[in-house]
Order: sequence, then structure tokens, then C-alpha cells
Amino acid sequence: MDLFSEEKTVLKLPNAELIYIPNFLNQHKANYFFEYLKLNVAWQHDDITIFGKTYKQPRLTALYAENNASYSYSNITMYPKPFTSEVLEIKHYIEKESRHKFTSALINLYRDGNDSNGWHADNEKELGENPIIASLSLGEARPFHFKHRNLKEERHKIILEHGSLLIMKGAMQHHWLHQIAKTKKAIGVRINLTFRKVETI
Repeated sequence: MDLFSEEKTVLKLPNAELIYIPNFLNQHKANYFFEYLKLNVAWQHDDITIFGKTYKQPRLTALYAENNASYSYSNITMYPKPFTSEVLEIKHYIEKESRHKFTSALINLYRDGNDSNGWHADNEKELGENPIIASLSLGEARPFHFKHRNLKEERHKIILEHGSLLIMKGAMQHHWLHQIAKTKKAIGVRINLTFRKVETI
């Protein structure tokens, strides 16, 4: 069984380019990494402060990196753990596909439909200008919504399936917002690995 699927969708949008590969990992590999990460990642549950109110972030997270560069977002600063061999293996596959070098992986665990990630852009200064973000999804499929900051008609959705890879390129993080919304549907666990090149500021 091939590791990579030949299926690939390239979306060229105003100020952005997205590449979506629904079966980037074959079923065997996707199932293996899902179970490994679910059981072995040192998940943390941080407090998040928005508009002066503090509450538990609606998902679990972990940060892995090849250097000591921290990563900050939404008033949270995460300090990385060294890459495991499994996360390095995933990184190698994604770097081969994207032809881009990544230094860190932010891993999110969505326990059920109540877990989410609100509208945001990956535009933190340590990511540099026009960062390339590669996102691997494992487990339950969830809709990925994205909308242009200024063009109201530019609003889209992709279902991120088990084993799929989404690559965001160009100036997307400056001009677009994206989210994983809550749902009342009874759904299972989803794990998402977002690979970035984090610069030491």
C-alpha cells in the first residue's frame, strides 16, 4: 500500500493558496499515529484569557520542537518538548511533500464536539512573513472553515478527514481567518498536528 495518495486539490484564492490531500497517510499509518499520539503525548490543558475572562482552553495541546523556541498565541506561551521518533517520522513525510523545512509541531486533541478552535490566523511574529503551515488530521473528521478578512463572499469549508494533509501558503495568515467550530453532534476524538517553522525572536 502506498504511503501517499495521488489525490491532491490545489485551491488558489485571493491572497492565499491551499493544498489539500485527503488520503496523505494510508489507513494503517493514520490509525497507528492516531493511537500512539492519543496515548503517549504529554497533553496539557491551559487557561486562556479572552476579553478579560479566563477559562480552560477548549482542547488539549502539546508542543514539540527541534530547538528551544517557545510559541505564543492567545496569551499562552508554550515551551517545547523534544521531538519523538513518531512525530519526526510524520514531519519527514510532510517535509517531503511540501518541500519545506519545519522546526515545530503544535498538536491539538479535540475530545468531542465541544472542543474547538475559534476564528484566528497563524500570524504570530515568530512565524515570520507569509508562513507555510502544514496541518495533519487524525481521527474524527471535522469541518475547517476559513474566510477572508475583507472579501465577504470568500468564505469556504473543507472536511478534514482521517489521514489528510492541509497546507496553507502565500499571504493567507495575513488576509484570512480559520476555525474548527463546536458541534452538537456526537463525535469522537480528533488529533491535529500543525507544523511550523518557528524563528527565535
